[in-house]
Amino acid sequence: MSGKKVFVSGLQEGQQVRDLFLIARKNLAETKAGKPYMALTLMDRTGEIEARVWENALQFDAVAAVGEVIVVQAMAKSYQNQLQLGVSHLQRADEAQVALADFMPASKRPVREMQQELSSLIATLSDKGLQQLLSTLFSGELLEQFSTAPAAKKMHHAYIGGLLEHTLSVTGMAVKAAEHYPGLDRDMLVAGALVHDIAKTREFSYKSLPFDYTDCGRLVGHLVLGADMVRQAAVGIDGLGAGRVDQLVHLVLSHHGRHEFGAPVLPMTPEAILLHHLDDMDAKMNYIDQLREKQDEPGWSDYQRPLERFLYLRPLSEGDMEAAPAQTDVFVPPAPVRKKKAKAVKKDLQQRQQTLF
Repeated sequence: MSGKKVFVSGLQEGQQVRDLFLIARKNLAETKAGKPYMALTLMDRTGEIEARVWENALQFDAVAAVGEVIVVQAMAKSYQNQLQLGVSHLQRADEAQVALADFMPASKRPVREMQQELSSLIATLSDKGLQQLLSTLFSGELLEQFSTAPAAKKMHHAYIGGLLEHTLSVTGMAVKAAEHYPGLDRDMLVAGALVHDIAKTREFSYKSLPFDYTDCGRLVGHLVLGADMVRQAAVGIDGLGAGRVDQLVHLVLSHHGRHEFGAPVLPMTPEAILLHHLDDMDAKMNYIDQLREKQDEPGWSDYQRPLERFLYLRPLSEGDMEAAPAQTDVFVPPAPVRKKKAKAVKKDLQQRQQTLF
C-alpha cells in the first residue's frame, strides 16, 4: 500500500480497514480465562481510537512499538457506544509510505510553499557570502529536517513544520523592520532570522509523539549547536570574512535575550536586539493563537503561567486564519500577588521561559 487514505475521524461502524496508524499507547494483558490480548490506542492527525488484538497477541506484540507507524488490518465495531477497531493483523510500515503530517499535528501551510518562500528570502540578500552560506545550510537532508521539525516541544509551533513556519514568520517581520529602521544591516538581520533556530533539527526528537529532547539537545542546546552549524557551513566561502561570521553567530547565541533564558551572551548589536524581540513576539503570538482556537466565544482564558497573566481573547474565525495575522486586543488583569525569595523567582522565570522557547 502507498500513503494513508483512511483517517480516524472518518471511520464508521462495520467498516473494513487496512491502513496506516501511529501507536500512541499499548498494553499487553490477559482475559479472565488467561488468554493474552493486546490493547492499543491508535492515532492519526484527526484523533485517536481504541483497538484490540484478541488473536496472536504475543506474535504481534513485537511488531507494535509505541511511537511507530504500522499497517493495521481491522474491523470498526461499536463497544459500549464507542467505536473500536478489532485488529486481525499488524505489520511494520515501509518508511517510504509514512508522511509524519498524516499522524501528528502539522502546520496548516503547505511545506513546498514554505520552502519556496525560504528560497525567495535567501535570494533577496545582496551579501553574496551570506547568501551562499544560507543556500549551503538550507539544502538536501537538512532542508527536509528543517521543514519537518517543530519549533518547540509543546508551547509554540509545536507541530510538524512548525520550525519552518516560525522561522518564516520571524524573518517576515525582520524584513518589515529593516524597511522601518534603515540603519539596520538588513542582510545580517534576515540571515540571523533564518538561522537562529536551525539547530532545533538536532535539539528535538520528532519522529514520534510526544516530541522530546535529544541527548545533545539537552547537553548542548540549540543555541550552541546552531553556532557550530553556522561556522562549519561558512568554511571556504569566498567573500565571507571572519567578522561577518562572528556577527551572525552572535545573533544565534544571543537570540534568547538574557542569560537566565539560556543565552550565552546578551544581544550586543542592533540586529541581535531586534531579533530577540521578534522571536519572542512570534512565539507568544502563536501560543495565544492556539488558545484562541480552543475558544467558542470571547472571554477570559485560564491563568497562563508562561505569560504570567490571564488573557481576554476572542476566538479565531476562518477569515483570521486566511488573512494576515491581525493585532489581538489583550486585556491583562493584575497577576496574582506572590511572595517569593529572589532565587525562587529567578528559577521560576527560567523554567517558564524554557517552556516557551
